[in-house]
Amino acid sequence: MTCTVVVGTQWGDEGKGKIVDLLTEHADVVVRYQGGNNAGHTVMFGDKTFILHLIPSGILRNSISVLGNGVVIDPAEMIKEIDALKKMGVAVENNLKISSRAHLVMPYHKAMDQLREKQKGDQKIGTTGRGIGPAYMDKIGRLGVRLEDLNDVNDFKRRLEEILPEKNCLFEHHFHSTPFSAQQIVDEYMEYYVRLKSYLADTSTLLNTAIEQKKKILFEGAQGTFLDIDHGTYPYVTSSSTIAGGACTGSGIGPGKITSVVGIVKAYTTRVGSGPFPTELNDDMGVYLRTTGQEFGATTGRPRRCGWFDAVLVKQAADLNGLTSLAITKLDVLDKLETIQIAVHYKDRNGQLMDSFPSCGLEQVTPVYEEMPGWKCSTRNISKYEDLPQALKNYLKRIEVLTGVPVAIISTGPRREETIVHQSVWI
Repeated sequence: MTCTVVVGTQWGDEGKGKIVDLLTEHADVVVRYQGGNNAGHTVMFGDKTFILHLIPSGILRNSISVLGNGVVIDPAEMIKEIDALKKMGVAVENNLKISSRAHLVMPYHKAMDQLREKQKGDQKIGTTGRGIGPAYMDKIGRLGVRLEDLNDVNDFKRRLEEILPEKNCLFEHHFHSTPFSAQQIVDEYMEYYVRLKSYLADTSTLLNTAIEQKKKILFEGAQGTFLDIDHGTYPYVTSSSTIAGGACTGSGIGPGKITSVVGIVKAYTTRVGSGPFPTELNDDMGVYLRTTGQEFGATTGRPRRCGWFDAVLVKQAADLNGLTSLAITKLDVLDKLETIQIAVHYKDRNGQLMDSFPSCGLEQVTPVYEEMPGWKCSTRNISKYEDLPQALKNYLKRIEVLTGVPVAIISTGPRREETIVHQSVWI
């Protein structure tokens, strides 16, 4: 039995899709355990590019692909993604399983998300406006709607009639917006249910049975460690638990069954949306990283903020997730640089050196950099660790020392084939 969790160690967009796709060659089951269609994974191999928002990228390897109970699902987007994959020749029917306990993103969630962001103006969080946060709010507030609630149309309507009066009061009197009709939502969502019903399963039982059968299971997180609702840069976070521990609650397995945790880390740092970012570069180098790395969101197309590698941040991620190995992505973006900076400490506003990641006040710290020479040559198409330039190996070793985690996978380009597996991550 092997259960490996793949997590982002920064603010998301680290290249998890590619690494998950690589690891699923050896996986029997791939599980998405949190988030919604506010995240996107881009997978490239051969002449094909797949952009996935909800479905685990294991679907491209014909692995059983599971959406766990911790995911929130916009059914219209789910159906759109299924249809797009089918059109590209991907086998979805027998391989996709969706937890019947997964909560639904409702039309009023999306409306509320967008209205709240608009109301906040310059103080907005920077959400995607897709209703993910409000859906999780209702889940925790016991006002959510689960996929299994649609099994009986009359029960579903009664549920909505209990929920909507409070929602509509808010829309009409606070947001001065149009209220929602229970019947219109019922009619729309029952059509979705007809399309999705065949994919529903008790996925917790499915996964625990697979574990008993000694299957290899890969758990795929969305977003990154520092968007975690508890451990991220609050309040500029997502609404779910993005760290490795979330794999257990979001899929229905016990923590003792996790055998390894792979942290995906970009060779520099990026962030989408608002919030503190100590190593952000608002200069020509920041523009260079964005344009060379094609740093635009797979889901939203938003340009990402870019900065140097932050070892303080990634060391904290190693501790929070219990990382057993690292996968480094986007190294090729640094190929032409004369020198490269790594943030190895912070200084607080009083000039005191900080070796640990603060729980608050991150916007007031100043990074302390260590400079390393660049390798100044192309790393594309290098397939063996031994063939990497020595300066790049030195950069990787320094990251290992600063984070306390060995580098197992090295990505030298966006495609599946442009990867060096330095050591196995399956334990």
